[in-house]
Amino acid sequence: MNKEFNKGLLLAGFGSFWWGFIGVLYFEYLTFIGHFELVVHRCLWTSFTLLITTSVFSKWSIFFNIIQNKKNLLYLFISGFLIFINWSIWIYAVATERIIDASFGYFIMPILSVMLGYFFFNEKLNKKRVISIFLVLISILYLLLVSIKALPWVGLIVAFSWGFYNLIRKKINIDTDVGLLIESLFILPFATMAFYLIAINNFNDFELSNPTMMLFIFLAGPMTVIPLFLYVRGVELCGLGPTGMIFYITPTLQFILGYFYYGELFSISKLVSFILIWIAVIIYLKDLYETN
Repeated sequence: MNKEFNKGLLLAGFGSFWWGFIGVLYFEYLTFIGHFELVVHRCLWTSFTLLITTSVFSKWSIFFNIIQNKKNLLYLFISGFLIFINWSIWIYAVATERIIDASFGYFIMPILSVMLGYFFFNEKLNKKRVISIFLVLISILYLLLVSIKALPWVGLIVAFSWGFYNLIRKKINIDTDVGLLIESLFILPFATMAFYLIAINNFNDFELSNPTMMLFIFLAGPMTVIPLFLYVRGVELCGLGPTGMIFYITPTLQFILGYFYYGELFSISKLVSFILIWIAVIIYLKDLYETN
């Protein structure tokens, strides 16, 4: 059991590292093609990758069981819209030197999920979690009072889109990867149409004449799916609590890359806000450690 637990920690840790480091470097490198086209390719090749993995892991029976339930389809349509927003705004953040703002969203997302769990699932809140939520709200209000321009709107959209996405997925409780396949299939017609419009106007960088670039752009699919598989498997082996703590590898690495490697601006007002967020995170992680 201890061996499985350690394996889960390792997988979740690598998945979080992938999101926070490898994924940032990859998508930032590709931003030269434009964040709109990059979002389109991420949607297209994620669908393609998931079609392959669903076949390889023989999950089509699960797929057809899910789509026979109209309630599942409605929820997955909504969650598909939310994941599309999340992907789009995150790539926009990477393309416009707002990686630090995006990391703000991923720092507060688990605490936001605790608040959503309280309102939608009547999950209990202890004193430490209430304090964490309160500090997050103070940090946001502080930035709003300093200047509306200082508010990391990108990070807030990242946090709320991902938080409500997880909320909806929790309501239906289905296989993560198969659910993501169905969500991506809802997005696929729009992504295909957008890809067609890009191609006929000669704005497309995905061309047969450049197989190396084709392959590199295609990796947007595996770059989305692989860390998801790793993290979800980690959750299965060692639980939500430990992996919730490990997840903070992601925004920490995003922040480090944004500030130290890409040289993004970091104002004093944002520093004060982040300090409040980091205090909230420490309190939240301490509570997770004590209750798991």
